[in-house]
Parts: sequence; structure tokens; C-alpha cells
Amino acid sequence: MTSNLLGRIIQHREGAFEGHAKRLGLRRLVYFETGESMEGAIAREKQLKRYRREWKRNLIERQNPMWNDLTVGLGLEPLPV
Repeated sequence: MTSNLLGRIIQHREGAFEGHAKRLGLRRLVYFETGESMEGAIAREKQLKRYRREWKRNLIERQNPMWNDLTVGLGLEPLPV
């Protein structure tokens, strides 16, 4: 959850934070949601974290079946595949 999606993308690409994304080398943005409030976004993030991997994969593939890097539409250069 962030209030600055582009900044968070850059931080993930640079490996600025320890955690799941850095440990697994995840650097492409394949899914994101927007929300009306920080409280709602935090609640949604907690909800998503409870779901199993298969459910999350299906959620991504409904909106982005090719797992394209969505940073292109946000003004950043895509990462090489």
C-alpha cells in the first residue's frame, strides 16, 4: 500500500527494502488497485494477504493475462524480460 505508486515501483526496482519482493527478485508491476482512502487501502491489502496464491494469480490474470509490466502505462520504462 502506498500513496506514491511510481516512487514505490522505483524503490522495488532498486531493491531498497528487505522483504518478499527483494528476496524473490520481483521487480515488474503486474497488478495494482486504487482506492478512495488510506483506511480502505490498508483493509484491502490485509484482505489480499489472506488469500491463497492461486486466488491472487487468478485475480492478476483476469486483468493482465499476459503478466505485462504495467509501468509502461505509468510513464516508466518496462524492465527487460
